[in-house]
Amino acid sequence: AENGEKIDKSEQLSFPEETRPCVIPGCFSARRHDDLKEMLDSNKDSLKLEAMKRIVAMIARGKNASDLFPAVVKNVACKNIEVKKLVYVYLVRYAEEQQDLALLSISTFQRGLKDPNQLIRASALRVLSSIRVTIIVPIMMLAIKEAASDMSPYVRKTAAHAIPKLYSLDPEQKDQLIEVIEKLLADKTTLVAGSVVMAFEEVCPERIDLIHKNYRKLCNLLIDVEEWGQVVIINMLTRYARTQFLNPNINDEDEEKDKKAEAVTMAKRKPYVMDPDHRLLLRNTKPLLQSRNAAVVMAVAQLYFHLAPKAEVGVIAKALVRLLRSHSEVQYVVLQNVATMTIKRRGMFEPYLKSFYIRSTDPTQIKILKLEVLTNLANETNISTILREFQTYIKSMDKDFVAATIQAIGRCATNIGEVRDTCLNGLVQLLSNRDELVVAESVVVIKKLLQMQPEKHSDIIKHMAKLTDNIQVPMARASILWLIGEYCEHVPKIAPDVLRKMAKSFTNEEDIVKLQIINLAAKLYLTNSKQTKLLTQYVLNLAKYDQNYDIRDRARFIRQLIVPTEKSGALSKYAKKLFLALKPAPVLESPFKDRDHFQLGSLSHLLNAKAGGYQELPDWPEAAPDPSVRNVEVKESVRAVGTVTYRDTGALWGLQGPQKMEGSEGLCSALTPTTHCHLPSSESDSASGSESGSEDSRSGSESDESKEASESEEEEEEDLKTKKNKEKPLKKPVQESERYIVLSNSSQQREGEAGFLCTNDPQFRMNSCRSAETVFYKTTQQTSDSPGLFSPQTIAPSSALKSYELLHRITGEGLSVEYCFSRQPFIPDANMVAVQVHFTNNSTSDTKSLHMDDVKLQSGMRVKEFPEIGAWDPEDTATAVMGIDFCDSTQTANFQLCTHTRKFFVSIQPPVGELMRPFFMTENEFKKEQGQLMGMNEITEKLTLDVKCRNEHAIVQKVTTAANLSRVPCGSDKECRFAGRTVTSSSLVLVTVATKDQGAAQLTVNCEKMVIGTMLVKDILLALTQ
Repeated sequence: AENGEKIDKSEQLSFPEETRPCVIPGCFSARRHDDLKEMLDSNKDSLKLEAMKRIVAMIARGKNASDLFPAVVKNVACKNIEVKKLVYVYLVRYAEEQQDLALLSISTFQRGLKDPNQLIRASALRVLSSIRVTIIVPIMMLAIKEAASDMSPYVRKTAAHAIPKLYSLDPEQKDQLIEVIEKLLADKTTLVAGSVVMAFEEVCPERIDLIHKNYRKLCNLLIDVEEWGQVVIINMLTRYARTQFLNPNINDEDEEKDKKAEAVTMAKRKPYVMDPDHRLLLRNTKPLLQSRNAAVVMAVAQLYFHLAPKAEVGVIAKALVRLLRSHSEVQYVVLQNVATMTIKRRGMFEPYLKSFYIRSTDPTQIKILKLEVLTNLANETNISTILREFQTYIKSMDKDFVAATIQAIGRCATNIGEVRDTCLNGLVQLLSNRDELVVAESVVVIKKLLQMQPEKHSDIIKHMAKLTDNIQVPMARASILWLIGEYCEHVPKIAPDVLRKMAKSFTNEEDIVKLQIINLAAKLYLTNSKQTKLLTQYVLNLAKYDQNYDIRDRARFIRQLIVPTEKSGALSKYAKKLFLALKPAPVLESPFKDRDHFQLGSLSHLLNAKAGGYQELPDWPEAAPDPSVRNVEVKESVRAVGTVTYRDTGALWGLQGPQKMEGSEGLCSALTPTTHCHLPSSESDSASGSESGSEDSRSGSESDESKEASESEEEEEEDLKTKKNKEKPLKKPVQESERYIVLSNSSQQREGEAGFLCTNDPQFRMNSCRSAETVFYKTTQQTSDSPGLFSPQTIAPSSALKSYELLHRITGEGLSVEYCFSRQPFIPDANMVAVQVHFTNNSTSDTKSLHMDDVKLQSGMRVKEFPEIGAWDPEDTATAVMGIDFCDSTQTANFQLCTHTRKFFVSIQPPVGELMRPFFMTENEFKKEQGQLMGMNEITEKLTLDVKCRNEHAIVQKVTTAANLSRVPCGSDKECRFAGRTVTSSSLVLVTVATKDQGAAQLTVNCEKMVIGTMLVKDILLALTQ
């Protein structure tokens, strides 16, 4: 804005003084815009950027800049990304107003959709979808379809955002948009998940069949989706679960019915068993209760309230109480939902009663909501504490808050009979308060309480009758008069006198008081006509000529009813029954009683009225729908980018293709009994069998080569035996680059060489020998490059190592990279996790100077880079070891892999089980340490073991695969114990799996770091139940 003002002043100064009065309106604007047009037409990006900043500033000040559209739109093709961003801001602003001009830029945006930069493609689609012109709907549809297939997840996310915009522009495109949504729902990246679910909710929320196949994927991705997406997905899954699973509390609801109906239902009812997918949703959302985002916590809380069994809903209480420490706006929304929850689930908030005590600094609306919660939580055990709090609140200067407190006392007295008299006496004492509003509110509440037992409290009615001279609040005066008239037989001497006083001031009273004076007169006429007959006639005559027609009508009606005449109908005989009928005591209920039919956390629940776009929470189905609709067939031969694959222990890197297959056979041939390999023969047989089975379609020449490789096994075995005693340790100095890198040529693999050199460091070799699974390999042929080298290779202890894809060969332009966590000590730094990286050159040219660059880490993390790898030929492979200190967290390590021509951005994120190392301890030491890690450091979960995982060996294998832990001796057959320490801080991690009958089990994790423990429980549960 300041820049714009300076421009105005400078332009005014540029004109001669004598010419200024003669300027036609608009000339300054035109001149200024000419200046901006020149800047936009210049060849300097700095001038263009400055011009765009001024134009956006003009728009922000409300000035019209539409005549600059042609000059601005030309700069869409500018290479400067900052200029492009501002151009897009301008175009979105004027696209609707200048539809004809916007259409001129369509071809430019279409070119932008083909730009190699993903940010440009996404921005072009965003602007295109913001042009609200029906004529370009086909172009927008085509752009969205192409973007949905884009390689960049950011562009696919933008496509998901564009879907609701196109749907609102042309609802007839719904069928085509649903196809795009279905495609995007199958996307496996967390960046897209939240956006596409939002598009699903906007376009076709009724098509739950689209969610079936993606349900489990969404549940598992939920923890990694951005916070906005988590809220959207959780709300959608809440409604989905209400249509697909049975009510977990159905047995409790049936108990509320009468005994006869219960007997019938008990005969037909089957015992409730929770669907595994229902349990998956509850299990995967539970960790999000620790989210820093209040909306995410609230979304999980409403999911548990609507879907979880009663016994498990309590976990949300602590998280919601934590939110009460945040801003008042957040407190207001949370307390609205807590107030609703406390009506049906009062028990889960009782331990946190003090968290709802009111502070003097709380705003009035927060105070009233906390009062509501305290009133809902009141019971026989805590009512004395709550009433003491209420006594303090009555002294507040906030009159609305005091009135709400008095109403709360009345509700407590209504709900808890034991304290009714105490509350009533306390309210009577308030009648002598100097504040008229306090007295008035007390009168209204006392009136409701007296209706329950009026015969016991005639003294209170007399006391209240005396207040008519002092209280001026209409509602309070009306309440006293109604009370005296209703129970006039308890105060026969006072009631006529009160009517006399009221008759004097009748004309000056408010309408609500006048109506009660008429009622009092009618009741006294029927019960004590001798004393009140003339008074009643006087009051009815005054009312007959009142200005308010309600009062006039009431007076005529009552006169005909109570004063019998010849014209009176049959109703006059029943006047006493009409006026003095027993009236039921009022039920003081919470205003939040029936709000739970709205989905908690929604705007409709907050307003207690259905808001636009609100989707009703479905009722539970009576019979469970078919769960098989959520089953997904996984094709083993196809692997998506970023998925985890299991590698066989015989061939660590999952050798692929004919050449690598033969290399693995050559490697297996080197594993003779003399090498002390602990690889089971069955595993190696199955590995070779599966490999050969998957390659049945090979040509005859390839099968001949594999035969030659197998026939050479005996020769290689004898060769190893003859050279066993001749080999000596390598004595020449080992360079740093030789310690952590190995190059293996594919042609050497075809000749039977292992080619898996991990390290030549004697210290590493000594440490590696301590492991029972350490194997030393020797090359079967001595070449001139490596004469007689021993190459130690470490195999996974008992199960397959998981290999993760770091760089796909298509993205890497022929360079494919995979990595695994070797679970071995990283010698240069014991606090680092050893990561073994395997490179393959799939291109037709040499690769040179492979190294790491531009390492970006979170605070505290460290990386020990692998040395640069020199030139290597096509089809060559290389293996390197690097160390990463993750600081006991699952944060990603981001860096660039650089060759002599290209750079690739990659990242490594560890599973929580790889952040620890085994720790050996005795049973007594385990129990002692476990006893010290109780309370918040202990997490317990019940589970049902998979059918194939109900023996000790399977449990041990599953747990040690999920986490790098060691087995602890245990005297019981029903328990398996494991121990480890985190790599960075050496924090103790203890795991216990206690098995029971019929596959039931209990998993207990004791960990000094609660976050590590929570994530570890999730991973081990997944391993044991699938």
